[in-house]
Amino acid sequence: MLKGFRIGLGITASHCTYEEVIPMIKQFTDLGATVVPIITYSVLTAATRFGTGEEWIEKIEEASGSKVVSKIVEAEPFGPTNPLDCMVIAPMTGNSISKLANAQTDSPVLMAAKATLRNGKPVVLGISTNDALGLNGMNIMKLLSTKNIYFIPFGQDNPHSKPNSLIADFTKIIPTVEHAIQFKQFQPLLISHKL
Repeated sequence: MLKGFRIGLGITASHCTYEEVIPMIKQFTDLGATVVPIITYSVLTAATRFGTGEEWIEKIEEASGSKVVSKIVEAEPFGPTNPLDCMVIAPMTGNSISKLANAQTDSPVLMAAKATLRNGKPVVLGISTNDALGLNGMNIMKLLSTKNIYFIPFGQDNPHSKPNSLIADFTKIIPTVEHAIQFKQFQPLLISHKL
């Protein structure tokens, strides 16, 4: 179903989820889609216990077969001249959720999302944030009611230690995108993680 589709894959700074997300790139390419990787500045520059920016960029480029887009000026053409069929942001941090919900475009990922929405194409979000049921709750609700925005099913990943945390089930990226390109939300949206 995704053969010939051009999928933007935006990656924000939820470093602990990269091991789950990067293998999904191969699933897209195996289905015949072209994956255009797009990263935030923090992905490029951060060095954490999960790895350095350089290490992750190498893995992302190897999986996608494409050079990462890491500058806003490189992402802007996805609107007028070089459109995507669908933009996926996974993982999407609370910081980026807040910015997208409030129309701030200060990273390549958010510029690509804005450009895709401008073209009337779907944007799929895979949230990973510790404050989803806190201050960011209203931003998530705003995005849930925004035209052409769809969510990878999500749920509480650790309700006892992190009661405000929500994370997407990244294994559901493909069916969520397949539904989104038909302008439908993959269901069920709210899931229970195996704890």
